Amino acid sequence: MSAIDVQQIKAEVDRCAETVEQVRAEVRKVLVGQDELLSRLLIALLTGGHILLEGVPGLAKTTAIKALAAAVNARFQRIQFTPDLLPADLIGTLIYNPREGSFSTKKGPIFANLILADEINRAPSKVQSALLEAMQERQVTIGDETFALPEPFLVLATQNPIEQEGTYPLPEAQVDRFMLKVVVSYPSKAEERKVVDLALNESARQAKAVLAPERILEMQALVRRVYMDDKVRDYVLELVSATRDPESYKLGELKNLIDYGASPRASIYLCLAAQAAAFLAGRGFVTPQDVKDVAYDILRHRVILSYEAEAEEITPEHVVRKVLDSVPVP
Repeated sequence: MSAIDVQQIKAEVDRCAETVEQVRAEVRKVLVGQDELLSRLLIALLTGGHILLEGVPGLAKTTAIKALAAAVNARFQRIQFTPDLLPADLIGTLIYNPREGSFSTKKGPIFANLILADEINRAPSKVQSALLEAMQERQVTIGDETFALPEPFLVLATQNPIEQEGTYPLPEAQVDRFMLKVVVSYPSKAEERKVVDLALNESARQAKAVLAPERILEMQALVRRVYMDDKVRDYVLELVSATRDPESYKLGELKNLIDYGASPRASIYLCLAAQAAAFLAGRGFVTPQDVKDVAYDILRHRVILSYEAEAEEITPEHVVRKVLDSVPVP
């Protein structure tokens, strides 16, 4: 790609910057702090990737997603996952009409642009599996018919890491379909004061729609055109490969700590997320730092640790940090 092409992409990115800032501003009306969370939500929106938010109750996970949905003039559905939820409650079912002797299709709440899967780990595995086709293929099958889901389509799921009673751990196949897994932390004391003030303010503002679904699709196409040099792509492949074969990267101490390294989907998502990060930074090209900035959220749920690592209380973040520190940056 020539320098002229990169400049043209940069010019298009600049034209989108105002709209992106409008979305940020609307979400910040109801979301205090949590800038990294907002950034990751925007990356998911700009790439069409699904996102899993993990954090203790009360950290504004659901608030952030609802505010983003409000800022985007798209159809939004909130689905509360519970142990008695059935796949038909999610994707829909066939209803028999005895008068006509025929079946009609009743579509479920998944037929929306933005899906909030609240406390996704509280539903049994058969319901979680019902999401697999929708998340990967952007379609669902009801009876003998297959229906395409609306575009854009995005699943934003939340889960609580501290209450394990009455929960069903997400299978690896499902977790791998989430582009990002974001761990939401406590706000600072100053941010929490603002949260309290906002909660006690009866005239608290609401986010309003500033972005149409068609515009989102245009931005998604532009993000995929953000220039990524071959050296940066090779850097992504080296990072992912290091989680599978750490000894080849002088990371022998990680060999017994990793059962399974990141999947090829990690390489794809690292590139896409890095392109979106460059887009949000107002650039038409990707830098290695863009890759590093999103690496934890892309890799933390794709590196499967061994029992030895768990016994030593080693986290996936520790492994990812070691990999980022050891793989040479181009």
